[in-house]
Amino acid sequence: MADHDQGLTPNFPPIRACLFDMDGLLINTEDLYTHCSNIVLNKYGRPNLPWSVKAQLMGIPGSSNSETFHKWAKLPISREQYKQEQGEQHKIHFPECKPLPGVEVLLRNLKSAKTTQGLPVKSALASSSDKTNYGLKTSRPATKAVLEILPEEHRVLGDDPRIQQGRGKPAPDIYLLALQSINSSLPEGTPKIEPKECLVFEDSVLGVEAGRRAGMRAVWVPHPNLVAEYKGKEKDVLAGRTELYPIGNEEQLGTVDDGWAEQLVSLENFPYEKYGIVISQS
Repeated sequence: MADHDQGLTPNFPPIRACLFDMDGLLINTEDLYTHCSNIVLNKYGRPNLPWSVKAQLMGIPGSSNSETFHKWAKLPISREQYKQEQGEQHKIHFPECKPLPGVEVLLRNLKSAKTTQGLPVKSALASSSDKTNYGLKTSRPATKAVLEILPEEHRVLGDDPRIQQGRGKPAPDIYLLALQSINSSLPEGTPKIEPKECLVFEDSVLGVEAGRRAGMRAVWVPHPNLVAEYKGKEKDVLAGRTELYPIGNEEQLGTVDDGWAEQLVSLENFPYEKYGIVISQS
């Protein structure tokens, strides 16, 4: 069960681990996913993918070929053919991926950062992308260089065999595994990092929920079109309580205005001090 220590004014410890989603947060893949989907949809006379549907797909492994998508799309082709044609578009367009504003500076700052208590701040990746798509998305040298700021042993992908089938986001497993990968590499004598000492960075609604279910704090950095979809529901998103994809275990969720999550416009000018993080001035 997640330890949410719910109070009106939570007294949080400094953040010792920053755990990052990738698509739409670190790199501009969400727009590319939409573009690839639209090419295939338009080929068969279907309209562009609306954000009302896309919002339900973000963050879930394999969701672009899911029941939710096909129930809306009503394509005259099989799911297998759609997957094949979409995959062809991914091979063409994913190598165009670029880091989003503020990402490189944030990752580099965190690499040498310490907490206000003098402990090093660790970082990890927790992405629903599988290994093949990760390779395509990071094939551009400049993009690869930015993602490689995150240590390889701390990059957890959606097809990691340690993640049980069907336990992708919004389940907390991928974030707990990312934390485990960090804790297993800490020097002997260093206290293990607890979930409440972790900060999850997400652009998707279900990703925020996954972080909250893991008992971690969260930062939501949504695409402007997703912001429009969730206007008036932001507090529910930050609490992990949108009920977009119910999986039970509601005791893992937060409560509205509990202070465990916040929304940011971008990763530029990140408020390190707020999270007990001290960056090197050198």
